[in-house]
Amino acid sequence: MPKRGKKQEEAVIPEEKEVAEPEPKKGKKGGAKAEKEADGPIMYQDPPDKLASLSGKKYTLKITSWNVDGLRAWWVSQEDPDVLCLQETKCSEKQLPEDIRDLAGYPHKYWACSEDKEGYSGVAMLSKLKPVDVTYGIGEEEHDKEGRVITAEFPSYFLVTAYVPNAGRGLVRLEYRQRWDVAFRAYLQGLASRKPLVLCGDLNVAHEEIDLKNPKGNKKNAGFTPEERAGFGKLLEAGFTDTFRHLYPDTPYAYTFWTYMMNARGKNVGWRLDYFVVSNDLLESLCDSKIRTAALGSDHCPITLYLAV
Repeated sequence: MPKRGKKQEEAVIPEEKEVAEPEPKKGKKGGAKAEKEADGPIMYQDPPDKLASLSGKKYTLKITSWNVDGLRAWWVSQEDPDVLCLQETKCSEKQLPEDIRDLAGYPHKYWACSEDKEGYSGVAMLSKLKPVDVTYGIGEEEHDKEGRVITAEFPSYFLVTAYVPNAGRGLVRLEYRQRWDVAFRAYLQGLASRKPLVLCGDLNVAHEEIDLKNPKGNKKNAGFTPEERAGFGKLLEAGFTDTFRHLYPDTPYAYTFWTYMMNARGKNVGWRLDYFVVSNDLLESLCDSKIRTAALGSDHCPITLYLAV
């Protein structure tokens, strides 16, 4: 558990549990104070769902993604997506609670977990629709030991769910994270050259300053370093789009993660770390990209994508 810095609202991204959370950076006396709203914190209000694309096509696919921070913190909500993707599940398939293993309505279930560390990382995909094929990892041994990627091929698109590595306290894994970004981008480009692609999950980066409450105090913290932000930018330049920012380019206070400390969620001192990214050939099919801030049970909230495919 980190010590409290003077700037208590500079919330930082917690590590995966084997590593302690970085300390909030202490502000100098007389320095800029965290923004104070006269009438309390400004909370993001999820607008009504858009169920059709700009061309008027009604959605036919609904995908939800959620970093559940351990399956003990997860439940089946009223969202009822066609595909449910989970990150940071922290357990193998044999350790799943029976009610999750036998979850009605999702006959196709796929799980990946860390090979070396029990109770670490992990992703899952639960689908009403049967995929053509399912693979695990990205095909590189260095990156495939921690259970971070599942790819499902459907007839007209690929769906990839990922839990991207954190750069770590003191940025001890930043160099590894940069190698991951290069390899993962190449993997996604290879898939997208074959058919349209949807990527979802906890990508562990706030891309722009609008994507976290306190950008100034977090520029040297994991998740907002220039290197991580540039890595995400290169992914977008490679033919992909951040769906939320495509639809809501100037919407502030829209976060998906809040540290458990210092009542960060109550104050809406957060980060947008969870994304739906699509290959650009799916933009005409995009209906809406949602942030379900009202859903509790984890330090992240779920996100949902509507597509007319």
